[in-house]
Amino acid sequence: MSAAPVLELRAIERTYKTSAGALHVLRGTDLTIAPGELVGLVGPSGSGKSTLLHTAGLLEEPEAGEVILDGSDCLKLNENGRTAIRRLKVGFVYQFHHLLPEFNAIDNVAMPLMIAGVKKKAAREKAAKLLDEMGLAERMDHQPAQLSGGEQQRVAIARALANDPRLVIADEPTGNLDPATTERVFATLIKMVREEGAGVLVATHNLALIRHMDRVLTLQDGKLVDFQS
Repeated sequence: MSAAPVLELRAIERTYKTSAGALHVLRGTDLTIAPGELVGLVGPSGSGKSTLLHTAGLLEEPEAGEVILDGSDCLKLNENGRTAIRRLKVGFVYQFHHLLPEFNAIDNVAMPLMIAGVKKKAAREKAAKLLDEMGLAERMDHQPAQLSGGEQQRVAIARALANDPRLVIADEPTGNLDPATTERVFATLIKMVREEGAGVLVATHNLALIRHMDRVLTLQDGKLVDFQS
């Protein structure tokens, strides 16, 4: 029996009001991501990639459709319920790492755990383990300004994985990195999510990353279709 999907988007509708009239970004959009599956999302700016990511990550609410995350019908929950699921079951990685500059690497990674109620000692132990797996055992006491761009992004990935999310959403996660660092950072992300059985949705302009994906999709007239490179 196959495992239940990590994420299901069903018939998602999302429209924005503009000075030129209604802009229909998502039109009955469907997406299913299985545990351990990496799905790439490509396409030009303005095609709706960020809207899709925000909808999947419960940061935006669509006008219609269903968002099923790890078995929970999230759009039937109130804002507090959606926030709890987002905090515990979704990890976000962005092009800009958004690390807290006043905290060192280990405390940046431990922060989501402590917000979720984990005791500081246990949170820092988990953070140290994640940073070690990221190859940053010697750098965990350094603040972001003391780390290279690739190191900062690996800290951000460790932070995204701290709460053992069921879904990882990455928006241009390697956009500021050189090709060699991109390969290292993404290989680490793939290894860790495969081991944990998380689903991954990655929006990227970097076509070199496509070969790492199980599937690559693009938005066409508000619907997801297979990307033809």
